[in-house]
Amino acid sequence: HKEKRVMDINFLDEVQQYFGKSKAEPGQYSALVLAYIGDGVFDLIIRTIILGNGNGKVKDFHRIASGIVKAPAQAEIIKSVLEELTEEEMSVYKHGRNAKSATSAKNSSIIDYRIATGFEALVGYLYLSHKLNRVLELVKLGMERTGLMPLKVQN
Repeated sequence: HKEKRVMDINFLDEVQQYFGKSKAEPGQYSALVLAYIGDGVFDLIIRTIILGNGNGKVKDFHRIASGIVKAPAQAEIIKSVLEELTEEEMSVYKHGRNAKSATSAKNSSIIDYRIATGFEALVGYLYLSHKLNRVLELVKLGMERTGLMPLKVQN
């Protein structure tokens, strides 16, 4: 029988070891700061998934990634997994969703933009809490439920 292998993902630990650890705890950051780091983490996850298809044209990779890292797709992903969130995760998501941003939605409704900001804040919070496995679990589940998975590059 095959055992499920849980990987110890310590990217954050490595970065902090080289460049220093923040004095702030994840819960001390504003929702928009959490969304800022969460946006980058989500983008890296999506790009990594796309590269799993093998080599290809960067413009094709970019087209696929752009369709998923935009607000409407992020809003779909988080809405599909809301019932899976813990109380703490739901609180972080709502805090991000309700944050007043100085920037406005580009190519999306303000509602999708705010929901996506909540999603990014949750991703950022979990990442900074050393819970990248939980981020990956939620992203995979959300992408499967919304039909965004699997990502395929057309050759």
